[in-house]
Amino acid sequence: MRKFGLLAAGGIAAVVLLSTIGPMVGLAVSLVLLYFIVKQFLKAKSTGAKIGLAIVGVIVLAASIHNVPAVIGVAAAYVLYLVYKKWNGQKHNKVKEESDPFTNFEKQWNELKHS
Repeated sequence: MRKFGLLAAGGIAAVVLLSTIGPMVGLAVSLVLLYFIVKQFLKAKSTGAKIGLAIVGVIVLAASIHNVPAVIGVAAAYVLYLVYKKWNGQKHNKVKEESDPFTNFEKQWNELKHS
């Protein structure tokens, strides 16, 4: 039953992630543009350049705000990562425990001590 829950959560997260790829790319591009606009605004000496960069910056900021649903895609990617980690973690821990000679030695030693 636990595997089914992980599979369902992973499937939903994958669909949400795929549906928000566009806004995620748009948000990344607009944030990079906004970063460079702010850097140029701080370097600008003339008032006209600052006004022009401020206008362009406000337009790019509006584009960034428009792509805020991309945060849901980032959350879905994180959920998908957690599902992947849980899915492989269960198998990995069992195999590691069985194949680790020190763990087996400790178990056998404790059994001998208590007998």
